[in-house]
Amino acid sequence: MKYITTIVTLFFATVLFSQKTVDASDILNDIKNGKDVTISNATIEGVLDLTYMDDALPSLPKRRRWWNSGGSNTVEKDISGKISFVNCKFKDDVLAYIPHEDSGYTFIANFEDDVTFRDCTFERKAMFKYSDFDENADFSGTKFLEDSTFKYAEFSRNITFENTLFDEPATFKYADFRRFVSFANSVFKETAIFKYTKFKNGVSFNNVKFEEDLNIKYTEVDGKFDIKNMEVGYDIDSKYTKINGKSFNKYLLKSR
Repeated sequence: MKYITTIVTLFFATVLFSQKTVDASDILNDIKNGKDVTISNATIEGVLDLTYMDDALPSLPKRRRWWNSGGSNTVEKDISGKISFVNCKFKDDVLAYIPHEDSGYTFIANFEDDVTFRDCTFERKAMFKYSDFDENADFSGTKFLEDSTFKYAEFSRNITFENTLFDEPATFKYADFRRFVSFANSVFKETAIFKYTKFKNGVSFNNVKFEEDLNIKYTEVDGKFDIKNMEVGYDIDSKYTKINGKSFNKYLLKSR
C-alpha cells in the first residue's frame, strides 16, 4: 500500500511540474498569420509584443515630417483571431501598448475576437492601455505581479476580472465598460485607480479587498453597483462620482 501511495504522489508531482515552455515568438507568428491561439498549462518565455512594433517601425515616416502634414503618431494593430491562455505563466512583458520614445510613435493592439487570460500569472508588465476589446474578455483568476494598466481600454462585450490579484498599482482610468463587469473576490494590494471610468451596465466589487487607496473620482456607474463586503484599507476618493445619477455618499445612504 505504501508503494502505491508513493507512485500516486510521484504522478501528481510530475503533473504539477510538467508545464511546457512556449516561445513568445512562436505565438506571435501564429497571430500574425491570422491563426487562433489556444494555450494552457504553459510557461511563456520572451516578450509578447502584440503591437508588432518591430515590424511596423521600418516603414513609418519620420515623425516630424509626418506629423507636420497632419499624420497621427498612433499605430494600431488589429488582432483578428481568438486568443486564449489558461493557467499560463508569462515570464516577460505582455505588451498591447508601447510608447516608443526614439521614434515618437505609440503602438497599440486591439482585439477583434475573444480574449482569455484565465488563471494566468503576469510576472512582468501587462500593458493594455488604449486597447479595444470588441468581443468577450476574461481575466478571471489571474495574478498581475508587476505594473498593469487598462487605462482608456474599451470593453464592448462580456468581461470579468473575478478572483484577480493586482500586486502593484492597477489603473483602469478612463476605461469604458459597456456591459456588466465583475471584480468580485479580487485583491488590490496597492492603489486602485478607476478615475473617470465608465461602467455603463453595472459593476460588482463584491468581497473585493482594496488594501490601500481606492480612487473612483469622476467615475460613472449606470446599473447595478454591488459593493457588499468590499473593504478599503485607506482612503476612498469619490469626488464627483455618480452612481445612477447620485453622488457616492448619497447612494450609500439610500442603500442602507
